[in-house]
Amino acid sequence: SLMPDLPSLDDRWILARRGPRNRVSPSLPYAHLVEPERTAQGCIEDMATIFITNKECPFRCLMCDLWKNTTETRVDDGAVAAQIEWALKDLPWTPGIKLYNSGNFFDAQAIPRQDWPRIAGLLDDHRTVIVESHPRLVGPSCVEFAELIEPDLEVAMGLETVDPEVLPRLNKRMTLHDYERATRFLLDHGIPVRAFILLRTPFQSEREGVEWAMRSVDYAFSIGVQCCSIVPTRSGNGAMDWLQEHGHFHPPSLHSMERVLEYGAGLKHGRVFMDLWDVERFHDCPSCSAKRVNRLRGINLSQEVTPRILCSSCQGSDPG
Repeated sequence: SLMPDLPSLDDRWILARRGPRNRVSPSLPYAHLVEPERTAQGCIEDMATIFITNKECPFRCLMCDLWKNTTETRVDDGAVAAQIEWALKDLPWTPGIKLYNSGNFFDAQAIPRQDWPRIAGLLDDHRTVIVESHPRLVGPSCVEFAELIEPDLEVAMGLETVDPEVLPRLNKRMTLHDYERATRFLLDHGIPVRAFILLRTPFQSEREGVEWAMRSVDYAFSIGVQCCSIVPTRSGNGAMDWLQEHGHFHPPSLHSMERVLEYGAGLKHGRVFMDLWDVERFHDCPSCSAKRVNRLRGINLSQEVTPRILCSSCQGSDPG
């Protein structure tokens, strides 16, 4: 648990440790891609993700590095809709689209409400649209947007961890009560919820990281979340690098990623995905890491737990 000599990990402390932002253009999304994903109906379909360039999120969570691809001021009306239009022309058609904006889709400083009608028009021929939000920005505007668009809306929210020692220290300004209220509100309006859960937050040992990620999945499903995406916690935003240098944070191992995904998919309660973005940084054995990551990809798509990869080099040793 938290060392007594640590400073208050608040906005000021977090901002003071930041490096520079990446150069982004308000007229272009900072990334766009297509990946296969298993749907709630159990089929595997291509899903497009458009990473919208917009104003930085007002919540400065300790572990967040998404601010690197944001602007310091609000983007002009029309810019976000134009970015989405540009990306959709560049991507093949997909049934589902994620509109991820490094923050909160329902923050009017990030996504101007004036853009909503044009965005809705661009989404007409898709089946599902997923946007992200902080639980405290979930309210009537979510329902208005859901009613405006033709596809079904899903909202992804960061639960992070149900560890009572850690959640208050992530500077997320959220309680589990906030999360549950937002989830119930969305479900009451027929909007499914996806939870982002961190694997091994700061101030957790490897074993605690695995344990609390599993408990967080249990909690998410218990309040009606349909899908959990497990995100291995990484450094690179300044604050996390400081915590790592001072021994308060260590990234999780590939073994821990395997254990948590096996647990979550094994529950057969809802879809559980392991986020494999930039997964090479978690490779720990030259002989088997790539095969083990491929297995995780397979479990993400099938939601079936397949046998573990045995390795003579590392003996598949499980440090946790």
